[in-house]
Amino acid sequence: MADESDDTKPTNDTSTFVSSLVFNLVVAAAIIIVFCILRPRFKRVYAPRTYAVAKEKRSPKISKSPLAWISKVMEVRDEQIIARVGLDTYMFLRYMRSMFIVFTVLSLLSVVTILPVNITGGGDAEGISVLTMSNLPPDSPKVWVQIVFFMVFVVWVMKNILGELNVYTRLRLWWLTTPEHMNKVGSSTVMVSTLPETLIEREDRIRQMFDVFPGGVRQIVVNRDCSELADIVKQRDKYALKLEKMLTTYAVNCEKAHKKAAKKGSEYTEPKRPLMRESKIPFKGPKIDAIEFLSTEIARMNQEISELTGDVTKFKRQSSAFVLFRKQIAAHMSAQTVLDYKPLSMNSVSLDVNPEDIIWSNMNMNPYDRRIRGYISFAITVGLVIVWTILTAFLAGLVSVKSLKKIPGLKNIPDSKWLGIFTGIIPSIVLAVLMALLPIILRLLLRLEGTPRVSQVNMRLLHRYYFFQVWNVYLVTILSTTILQTVSEVVKHPELIVKVIATNVPKSANPILTYVLLLAFTGAAKEILQIARLVMRYVMPMIFAKTPRSIAKAETPAEFDWATSIPTHSLIFLMGFSYSFIAPLVNCFVAVYFGLFYVVYRYQFLYVYNDANWSTGGLSFPKSIAQMMVGVYISEVYMLLIMVSRLENSANAIIRVVFTAIIILCTVGVHLYINDAYMPIINYLPIRAAADVEENPKISTKFPDLSSEADLSLNDSSDADSTIESDSKARRRIYAMYGSLVPRKLIDYILVKVPSILHSKSPPNSPDPADDDSNSDIAAEELASEYQDKPKPSNGLSMFPQDSAAAGGLPSMPVAHHYNASGTEIDNSAAGAAPGKRASGNTNILSIDSGVMAAAAAGPGANSLSPYSLHPSMPQNPAAATSHSIHSYTSATELRQRPGTGSGFSTKSHNRRSRFEPASAQLTPFDNDNALAEAFSNPALRAKSLVNLWVPIDNNGLCNELFNKVLGWGNGTIRIITDRTEINEKGKVTADVDFDPENPDLSTRMLTKSV
Repeated sequence: MADESDDTKPTNDTSTFVSSLVFNLVVAAAIIIVFCILRPRFKRVYAPRTYAVAKEKRSPKISKSPLAWISKVMEVRDEQIIARVGLDTYMFLRYMRSMFIVFTVLSLLSVVTILPVNITGGGDAEGISVLTMSNLPPDSPKVWVQIVFFMVFVVWVMKNILGELNVYTRLRLWWLTTPEHMNKVGSSTVMVSTLPETLIEREDRIRQMFDVFPGGVRQIVVNRDCSELADIVKQRDKYALKLEKMLTTYAVNCEKAHKKAAKKGSEYTEPKRPLMRESKIPFKGPKIDAIEFLSTEIARMNQEISELTGDVTKFKRQSSAFVLFRKQIAAHMSAQTVLDYKPLSMNSVSLDVNPEDIIWSNMNMNPYDRRIRGYISFAITVGLVIVWTILTAFLAGLVSVKSLKKIPGLKNIPDSKWLGIFTGIIPSIVLAVLMALLPIILRLLLRLEGTPRVSQVNMRLLHRYYFFQVWNVYLVTILSTTILQTVSEVVKHPELIVKVIATNVPKSANPILTYVLLLAFTGAAKEILQIARLVMRYVMPMIFAKTPRSIAKAETPAEFDWATSIPTHSLIFLMGFSYSFIAPLVNCFVAVYFGLFYVVYRYQFLYVYNDANWSTGGLSFPKSIAQMMVGVYISEVYMLLIMVSRLENSANAIIRVVFTAIIILCTVGVHLYINDAYMPIINYLPIRAAADVEENPKISTKFPDLSSEADLSLNDSSDADSTIESDSKARRRIYAMYGSLVPRKLIDYILVKVPSILHSKSPPNSPDPADDDSNSDIAAEELASEYQDKPKPSNGLSMFPQDSAAAGGLPSMPVAHHYNASGTEIDNSAAGAAPGKRASGNTNILSIDSGVMAAAAAGPGANSLSPYSLHPSMPQNPAAATSHSIHSYTSATELRQRPGTGSGFSTKSHNRRSRFEPASAQLTPFDNDNALAEAFSNPALRAKSLVNLWVPIDNNGLCNELFNKVLGWGNGTIRIITDRTEINEKGKVTADVDFDPENPDLSTRMLTKSV
């Protein structure tokens, strides 16, 4: 029976490969077809970057042609990609493009040279194993072909690594000195941890210490312990969401009850209010009115927040602080300086600090406590490695039919194509799902270690997750399919371990190949289809999104998971390069993998992903390089072990081992050079560059010439655009894109033979389509076409159709597109409604006096909700503002959690930042000291003692009485926002997903208690 199993193994391996290839091709083709059909119809899933980002970062619309998206994304130039999506994304895309070119070259070389050698090797391999190195006898002189071309492969990869690092260092330097980056206050700010107790209470001494750096210190913000206040704010916000949901449900029930009564001709009956028990213990205590209880509790907690934030000196200072310098170079110098002579004191200094990136609960951790937590986290990680190893080994063992038949009950399982499909597909899918659970656990461990920034968590996760991938997906797969099958032999003869590894590693090419196939075709197709996002946008809101806020939240553009995606691509590089000389066929599919993902990611980053919170200046790229080096080392160790296992007494065999060892030593030398020459330049701003930019600021305003090694100071040429011909600039652009991968002589030869490459569709001097004013109305046209064809608004002020003048002489104002929970747009001009006027009855219930909302003239006891008024605690004169926060409202900073300056709220409604944009995007060094200090303070200290509830009003005003009571129970600390949301004819809540209820303006309709 064992002999029969051995005879059928080559057939099963071939069947497994063919089944995997056919299955993945069919699935990928089906998914791509579905995407091409759905893309023009669901713009909020497949093209949110045409409207949900800042105007200058928007991408132009794409026609409805099924394959039009491919040419559209491929024609975008590199500098345009950086302008739209940032340097991090550009370097990631450049990495994918480089890997595609690298493995395309490797595929051509290996298929032409190594593959014929393997096929004619003269060994006893059968089936698909004939294509691998296992078909070469141990004493075959053809092994030299593998060694020579492996050396060529290593040189080729190292050359590309050095070339790409040269490009990145110039881009990184340019990015650090661009006005866009330097105008962010975080560029000149450092976060200092583990301050000694002697400095915590002495800001003057901290300032004196850091004033030694160029330009001195502008502001110092020492963090405070606000845990008690943070708990109150968290509970208040939780109650506010509950109250918002209850009020929305009540308004919907009022609308339904009125329609039901009108249909039956009966009297309207007020819907029942929700009840709850005050006690947290189930079924304990009497039931009370939930709306009244939540309203009064919110008022009470708002009062506590107001009292606590009135005097920040009562909050204990913590051992961390933000130091805001006047010059960027001062921040980079301080990050490289030993700040204290005490052990572990001020030993952690972080650059480019973003307040939204801070994990505030980890800011005051003792350095020794953080180290102990790190050891515990490492121990748990080792435990996870062991558990995942067992599970991964079991799944990988299923790929081998011989191992599968060893399971009790499956000994006599017949060989068939279905068995090949099972062994080739199911284990890979289960393994991918299993690995998807790891990032959640690893992120939690890194947070528990005390990591102070989210970006640092993700950066550390890059390496930790890659280690898991290499061990559990790669090494365990090889061990479980080869060495574990000969474990008894290894135990009896330990000296055979090297020979066993070298002999059986080539035989494990089949599971590696099936895994690459799965990710290359199905993985790339799944990435572009965004099936989970499609469900979240159009299915989940129907079930869970019942309030305007939850509906708008469901529309938030997706973010790219850098911490798990980069290690996965590095793993594919490892698989491809380590088997480049063992099984050349792997190279071909790895090239397909990177090529498909490169095209897919270009579309995803230009039209789908919005990673405004991920801005590291491409620091993930050096991490990718480090992971590539791991792959090179593992490949070289494989080659060395194979050569050692083939070691004979002949001089030829010894020379092969020495030659392989020399390759490893040369790689180590190049790696040391990279660490010494490039890493300091990457991490910090060189003083020479800062001096050049300070002397000539124009240097940083122009995109660097990546095709040359000229100094930064020579990058400025006032008449460069007029003196350099268009074809010359196009040539330099091609050099910049491919010069690190392809020799310039070859590029010049191709350009001579195909001169049309130099003449692109858009001239080099043509403006970016995203900067064209014609795109200002992209959102209206894109969103309208998602559901039905609508005429483009003639008014360029807004993307919404305009209302006619409302009662009281209100001038025309923007009206939102409204969507219900099922994703259907609500027609604002329903049957029977006058042109330009909404069918909703809300405008007939409550009148609006004018474009500028005046305070209500009614007395304190008035119950009328008309007219709309500003919250009484918000003064009209900013100079007379009395703040309940730690700083005055006269600050020019407009944070998400507090109102702007002017008459209560910002009047720039059409220029107000998108709710999808981080609040820190508008924080610049030009803001006053109060604004900067508040921005870098604990979020709990910035919390307002005011709650905005975003709820709709029924079309007959039946819920007004209850809403007025809520305002009374709130005692002036609750405000009800009724704008940009309504209840449609079907009784569904609709909302303008671009509206931010936390940052209303003067045109926003709201309900407040009359004064």
